Amino acid sequence: MSQFLPFVLFAFVASITPGPTNILVLSNSTLYGLRAAMPIVLGACAGAAMIVLLVGWGLGGVLLRYPLVQQGMAWLGVAWISVLAWQLFRSPATGLATDPNSKRMGACGGAALQLVNPKTWMMALAVISVFTGADAGSAQYGVYALIFFLVAVPCLVAWAMLGRGAARVLRSGRALRRFNQGMALLLLVSAWVSLLA
Repeated sequence: MSQFLPFVLFAFVASITPGPTNILVLSNSTLYGLRAAMPIVLGACAGAAMIVLLVGWGLGGVLLRYPLVQQGMAWLGVAWISVLAWQLFRSPATGLATDPNSKRMGACGGAALQLVNPKTWMMALAVISVFTGADAGSAQYGVYALIFFLVAVPCLVAWAMLGRGAARVLRSGRALRRFNQGMALLLLVSAWVSLLA
């Protein structure tokens, strides 16, 4: 178990620090409630764990051999996250749920966000290059993916609870709109910083 302790600490820091996923969980919990944010939390954690597994099974080597593919994926991800930030910035003060044409992000949306989240890919590449050896097998990558999932879930739940607490403070439409705009700007910054870092 002691061999996994450094990875547990890494997974905790990677999961608890602000990034696109954390900010969207916080925002969705504020707008729709804690229960509505749970599918996003579980989907995002499962998606990130699956990326750790896929990178370990060989996709990481491909990305390292073809940096243009990795860079293209990062730019595509930042573009999509920028669109999400714009939608959040323009969302009404009462939340997106009041728009009959809008759909809340669910588990699939949370998992799909990981596919375009540069922070998730950088984390997965770090797992493979730092915490596993060249002789690691499929089972070992599965253990790392499971540990990451188990560490990430409570971290994102904490962000969802923070969002629920923010909803209690933001009682006026004006305050909620400013919150949405602030979260949109943080989402935008987190995506671009992870790309340029």
